[in-house]
Amino acid sequence: MIDAIIFDFDGVILDSVAVKTRAFASLVAEHGPDAVERIVAHHEAYGGISRFHKFAWFYREVLGREASEAELNDLGKRFENLVFEEIVAAPEIDGALKFIQKNHTRYEMFIASGTPQEELRAIVDHRNLTALFKEVCGSPTSKIEITEYLLKKYNLSRTETAFVGDAMTDYDAAQECGLPFIGIVTDTHAPFPPDTITLPSLLNLDEALHCLSR
Repeated sequence: MIDAIIFDFDGVILDSVAVKTRAFASLVAEHGPDAVERIVAHHEAYGGISRFHKFAWFYREVLGREASEAELNDLGKRFENLVFEEIVAAPEIDGALKFIQKNHTRYEMFIASGTPQEELRAIVDHRNLTALFKEVCGSPTSKIEITEYLLKKYNLSRTETAFVGDAMTDYDAAQECGLPFIGIVTDTHAPFPPDTITLPSLLNLDEALHCLSR
């Protein structure tokens, strides 16, 4: 029986993935269209990983040098300024808020995201969702580390805690930690192995969790 859920945030609770894709493109536009294409492709291939890792990759692999800490911090702040208000105002993934509001006393609910933790908590608070989650966790801690932390802190059963995510980093965290996984796939591309339970939204999450409980 599933009694706890760890949710990713962007692309699972809020339809905000495209907001961040545009921000990555905007921040490197001065380096030309090839640079934009490469950072967008990298971002989309590694959803759920900290933006700072992606910036460091961009400097190393595209610009051919290591980024300084000051450069990474500057990009991080500019990125936050570009996306914060848009994400606060972003629409939900269909069914997400209704499910969370209806079931937050039935399940212990958590968020594990690649968004910087302070920023993530501010967004969740602006959306009036903080009280519905036991804890909201973000980067720089990895999703595997967050998951292990939550399992131990709240004494959660690995077989009774589901991870709901839209990226391979979510799937990998679930696999590494021994959790059942449900993938959210909002377009035609599904990154997960063929036997993965997937949904186009959270409208039927109840049924999917019931399947995991059998």
